[in-house]
Amino acid sequence: MSGSDERPADAGSLRHGLPELIAERRAKALRLRQTDAEAFPYAFAGTEPIAAILDAYEHLAAGEETEDSHRVAGRVLAKRGAGKAAFLDLVDRTGKIQLHARVDVLGSEALQRLTSLDVGDLIGVDGAALRSRKGEISLRVDAFTVLAKALRPPPDKHGGLSDVQTRYRRRELDLMASEDARKLFADRARIISAVRGYLDTEGFLEVETPVLQPLYGGALARPFTTHHNELDRDLYLRIATELYLKRLLVGGLERVYELGKDFRNEGVSSKHNPEFTMVEFYEAYADYSDEAVRLEELVRRAARAVDYAGELDLEGRWRRVTFVESIAEATGIDLSSARDPDALRAEVVARGLEIATEGASWPQMADDLLSKFVEPTLQQPTFVLDYPVELSPFAREHRSRAGLVERWEAFAGGIEIANAFSELVDPDVQRERFEAQQRLASAGEEAQPYDELFLAALEQGMPPAGGVGLGIDRLVMLLTGRDSIREVVLFPAMRD
Repeated sequence: MSGSDERPADAGSLRHGLPELIAERRAKALRLRQTDAEAFPYAFAGTEPIAAILDAYEHLAAGEETEDSHRVAGRVLAKRGAGKAAFLDLVDRTGKIQLHARVDVLGSEALQRLTSLDVGDLIGVDGAALRSRKGEISLRVDAFTVLAKALRPPPDKHGGLSDVQTRYRRRELDLMASEDARKLFADRARIISAVRGYLDTEGFLEVETPVLQPLYGGALARPFTTHHNELDRDLYLRIATELYLKRLLVGGLERVYELGKDFRNEGVSSKHNPEFTMVEFYEAYADYSDEAVRLEELVRRAARAVDYAGELDLEGRWRRVTFVESIAEATGIDLSSARDPDALRAEVVARGLEIATEGASWPQMADDLLSKFVEPTLQQPTFVLDYPVELSPFAREHRSRAGLVERWEAFAGGIEIANAFSELVDPDVQRERFEAQQRLASAGEEAQPYDELFLAALEQGMPPAGGVGLGIDRLVMLLTGRDSIREVVLFPAMRD
């Protein structure tokens, strides 16, 4: 189902079209306002999570009742029964519980008001815990309050939302219809909490840097541009937090991280959303090898937070392979002997590999080989190490291998999840790298803008450091078994 054609689970949906159903529900809401002074209160304090009640009464035998009173609130998911008793299913974020309403407890008028409610309405209930004769933990309804009237019927409780576009555009309906969707985003919150908890306990300081920046940087990506009227200047939504965070290391904040939104004005795919969540963390006196060990532990903690039980081995040490080795394994091309565009182009053509070669630079072709032929094969967690300097303008030169830098990218499930460097701290070398990037920009390639303020910061003296950028959305994809970033972002970017 999709759009305005969504239908409820109740029998009325079989008799009426949507306009008639909405009119009927509006009439009920009006009657409630006129006849029930307690309906639609401003608050309903003192509620308990349904899951906590279910857990507390696991010991009850079938048919056993208590006088233990509890207060819950949620949405009516289903209702059945008539006459002197009725049963309703009530759902909140944590679970579903059966409500048992009886005429000898509520009285006939209140029972009739309760049973006249529609599926989708929100109610608050006071009642005592029991286990029904059929073995279901329930609440006896001693009193109830109508909290909100659903003027539109909810999605079908069995079919849910079958249209993927509707699920993404109307996430509230997806959450309403699907316990799995609610669990997914609860798991996302647990993953983010675990990431923060790990970094906090390791002595990292959470900071906030500008989202609107006078000069974008820290990645090779096209930014979103906006204009500040009062300052009369163009500003950019940040594409990364890297350069500001490294300036904080210069200032003496030796371990810092930021977890927040970045924005890149680029394509939308199963792995890309223009607005995405990243955590970047930097620490003085560490290098990229230290950061690899740290990332392993951080992901391990996040996986434990959601009781990960998938096929990825996140408890052991991740595989390490160099950039050159990974491409040789996947394509047979030895990049160390094909170090100019013509030589690499000839190798690609000779092997019939389908990447763009016409007019492409050596870095473009090398990066395309990695993305197309290596990345999809890296299912188990893997670090690809030691990149060519042309692909890494902020990484420090390799201590023993000329032409390479100390950089790794982390892959799992066939996608990249993180990127890290031994950070470049020499301002003169960084200036040379900026100038090389400018030459690429003049040739029409994506390049890092020249950032004089960042160079000035480096000239104050930056300690040796390691830094990591980890994609939170992709980490959530891995740990929850989703294959599209749109599944794990509450409101993904969509075409009109």
